[in-house]
Amino acid sequence: MTATTCQSLAKTVAAKAASVRFNDSAPILVQTAAERREGLLSADGAFVADTGKFTGRSPADKFIVRDDLTDNLVWWDNTNALDPDRFEVLLADFTAQLEGVDLFGQQLLAGADLKHQLNVEVLTPSAWHALFIRNLLIRPARAGLDGFAPHVTILHNPEFKADPARHGTRTDTVIAMDLSRNIVLIGGTAYAGEIKKSVFSLFNFHAPSDGVLPMHCSANTGKGGDTALFFGLSGTGKTTLSTDPERVLIGDDEHGWSDDGIFNLEGGCYAKTINLSARAEPEIYAATKRFGTVLENVVLDEYTREPDFDDGSKTENTRAAYPLYVLDNVSRTGTGPTPTNVVLLTADAFGVLPPIARLSPEQAIYHFLSGYTAKVAGTERGVTEPQATFSACFGAPFMSLHPTVYGRMLKKRIRESLAECWLINTGWTGGAYGVGQRISIKDTRRLLNAALSGELINVPARIDPVFGFSVPLAVEGVDSKLLTPRETWEDKAAYDRQSAKLVGLFEANFEKFAAADAQIAEAGPRLAVAAE
Repeated sequence: MTATTCQSLAKTVAAKAASVRFNDSAPILVQTAAERREGLLSADGAFVADTGKFTGRSPADKFIVRDDLTDNLVWWDNTNALDPDRFEVLLADFTAQLEGVDLFGQQLLAGADLKHQLNVEVLTPSAWHALFIRNLLIRPARAGLDGFAPHVTILHNPEFKADPARHGTRTDTVIAMDLSRNIVLIGGTAYAGEIKKSVFSLFNFHAPSDGVLPMHCSANTGKGGDTALFFGLSGTGKTTLSTDPERVLIGDDEHGWSDDGIFNLEGGCYAKTINLSARAEPEIYAATKRFGTVLENVVLDEYTREPDFDDGSKTENTRAAYPLYVLDNVSRTGTGPTPTNVVLLTADAFGVLPPIARLSPEQAIYHFLSGYTAKVAGTERGVTEPQATFSACFGAPFMSLHPTVYGRMLKKRIRESLAECWLINTGWTGGAYGVGQRISIKDTRRLLNAALSGELINVPARIDPVFGFSVPLAVEGVDSKLLTPRETWEDKAAYDRQSAKLVGLFEANFEKFAAADAQIAEAGPRLAVAAE
């Protein structure tokens, strides 16, 4: 990837701005954002921002320029295509609106492995968004900024309104990516997660050609040097379970797996804070109380300015963005050795899946391509009962290439590394959501620790008759009944019906991948077995 085009664009935009403040530190950005009334300070000094009507990503408004490079590579079923000529008009209008505006520029790094590192420059009229991305990406030493040449340029302007007729967009919100020149335009939304995820989408497109598997996962390392990966969609425990006082955190969201091992793409964490408590998640809770942390859409007490993490009146997707260095037990290199354990997380609101299962490599790829979790009633308008969600590779919106590309790469890595693979359900047992109860974090952590320590490798286990994976019969410290979900249901026939329903959803979802690898397709659950 060349830095020439990005550098030229960044210089042009900066030259026409009223001013550009490059690489302000967190204290300066917090002070500036407060002076500009972009948000509030919490009682503990965190900066609290309200993102308005957009409290999450807008995947339907994401576009990739369809050109000679991307035409036969991008997974077009998963994203909108934008004509190159339309992008040029959009780029011209976008940059024109930044003329005469005071901008904040951050020159940062993506990728802890120097062999695969990207220079990322972000220009935004918002001080708190500059603080956000400074927290989330890797901050180079000031001495290392001399001659900084961006590989990626991100122009961010929440106030920009796209014109669908003129720009070829769907609405006045746009996230447009030119992957040939590594230019990203983000307009019409103040949700900061769009900035960080655009970096991941770029990485996902380019990394495979360098032999690197991009992964939407967290990672940590044990005292013995063993590395574990945690794949999972939002709300499944990816950040919570990887942030463990007994293991060193590499990162909580985005990584690459190269021939040399694991490396973090980022330098910070973007943790969900809804129902956050000091008891259940002490490290994350402590990070929300640090000066310089950004809290998104968190409700504050009007008088004390204390955050109310149980208040989801703005959104269930409340977030905290903080640099990794605020955590005590974190990798200082952002890298780790080749993984010995690969953990796939799901929050099964149907109450069907066991809290832990050991997977064969083929079963692991099946569940990786499926990317299953479930929405529960009340989290979204119109959701009145559990609804299955399948997001390929546990992050479909960010997967620029077809999921099977990443699936083949993961299968090869698992085979070569001999990594153990696990499926952990952090969802419900004893019934579906509304009837059963959520599996406790205490039980999940005990089962996870047993898996990562090797304790479960040779224990007596059963083969699940429907899903085909191996489930331990007993784990010290955990009620054995929990390990067989059907036994936790009072109405066994209702469990069987729910199981058959979920298997049918799995099979219907996987039809689009079945032709790519018959062996992987055979590793999935079977509706006929469930019905029996």
